[in-house]
Amino acid sequence: MCEANAYMVREGEEILLMESVDLVQPEPDGTFRLVGIFGDQISVKGRLKRMNLVDHRILFEA
Repeated sequence: MCEANAYMVREGEEILLMESVDLVQPEPDGTFRLVGIFGDQISVKGRLKRMNLVDHRILFEA
C-alpha cells in the first residue's frame, strides 16, 4: 500500500492527525484536505513540513 499517516508537529511532538491518507489536496483558503482510503476527510491548517513516502509519513507544522 502507498498510503501514509499524517502528523502535526507541535513543540517537537508529532500528533497523529489521520491514518491511511490517500490524498493531500491544497485548498484555496490555505488549508489542506486529507482524504483517507475509506473516504474519511479532515481539513488541516498549517504548513506542509515534509513528506517521506518511503516511511509513509506526512508532517505538517502549525
